[in-house]
Amino acid sequence: MLDLQNRMNSKVNSDWMNQGNAWYRAAWIECGELMDHYGYKWWKKQQPDLGQVQLEVVDIWHFGMSALFRDGVAIESLADEIIEALAAHAPSGLGVLEATEALAEHCLRTKGFSVPLFWDLMVAAELSFDDLYKQYVGKNVLNFFRQDHGYKDGSYIKIWQGEEDNVHLVDILAKADAQSSQFADEVYQGLAARYPKT
Repeated sequence: MLDLQNRMNSKVNSDWMNQGNAWYRAAWIECGELMDHYGYKWWKKQQPDLGQVQLEVVDIWHFGMSALFRDGVAIESLADEIIEALAAHAPSGLGVLEATEALAEHCLRTKGFSVPLFWDLMVAAELSFDDLYKQYVGKNVLNFFRQDHGYKDGSYIKIWQGEEDNVHLVDILAKADAQSSQFADEVYQGLAARYPKT
């Protein structure tokens, strides 16, 4: 996943690591979007949309991983750091809203990202590491698809047949085989088949 994230960031900007992007800010903003999908408004009827909550967790992971990159540190070393951080942590058992707030608070306080607090959020959102991988690859493909179809210049169409592209992605992933050697290509083709023809 670190390798895929590096490739995606490089597609947007080949010198992305030296740009000083506020990855922590993008991560905590995604935390707010997650809370909208889960529901926190006691003054109106809301039903948690777990599929969208999980996609927001995956979005947070994109920015969280990006925040972990440091110039001169190999991807293998970053992976080892993630494994060590997880090995030293036991999930807290917090609920979705509380785990989201804990991660967002950490991002704001440190201007960084906490892999252990992210794991707490994964557990709260009922997202296994296998599910994280499957959904991460799916969202990574969607991000490449967006870039290939004008996301950066503003010509990308995000709503298809009355639904946001993320909703289409959830549907495509539900039917996809993550074990297939063609998994990423099949997701891309599924998106292309649904994307509005101009």
